Amino acid sequence: MNKKILDVCCGSKMFWFDKGNSDVEFCDNRKVPKHEFYPNRYIEINPDTVCDFTDLPFNDNQFYLVVFDPPHLEHAGDNSWLKLKYGRLEGNWKKMIHDGFTECFRVLKPNGVLIFKWSEVEIPLKEILKLCPINPLFGNRSGKHNNTHWLCFMKSDETEELLKGEESNV
Repeated sequence: MNKKILDVCCGSKMFWFDKGNSDVEFCDNRKVPKHEFYPNRYIEINPDTVCDFTDLPFNDNQFYLVVFDPPHLEHAGDNSWLKLKYGRLEGNWKKMIHDGFTECFRVLKPNGVLIFKWSEVEIPLKEILKLCPINPLFGNRSGKHNNTHWLCFMKSDETEELLKGEESNV
């Protein structure tokens, strides 16, 4: 695979300007055929690879850029459009997010960049950052209520060492 960018939970690719960018490997744990989920609102989830972001089927040090926008809701109903559109945190979601960060860093090339998006509608960002083995370089708040965070991380030699010595305690 010669793709340079990995989106590990692309969903309907909402924030992508080019939803068919040939440099991006789009992944999600599900496929949802295009359909109307709300009057005149359509959704389709059609990843290139169906996989779990805690166990990515890619080689170490493969991508220059990884995008990680995991589900951020615990309280979306089983048949709700929120769950359909964004997914839902279930079970030991703290371990899932932690393992997702670890996998994202594993598949990043040295000096590669991880872009992380989190909406703190239900869970504050400070709780999520405890699950990540390294600190972000910088970030930005956005959205109508300023509760969506975009953070940038870089995989350095130090990151590699932290990941090797780290044990999950979540």
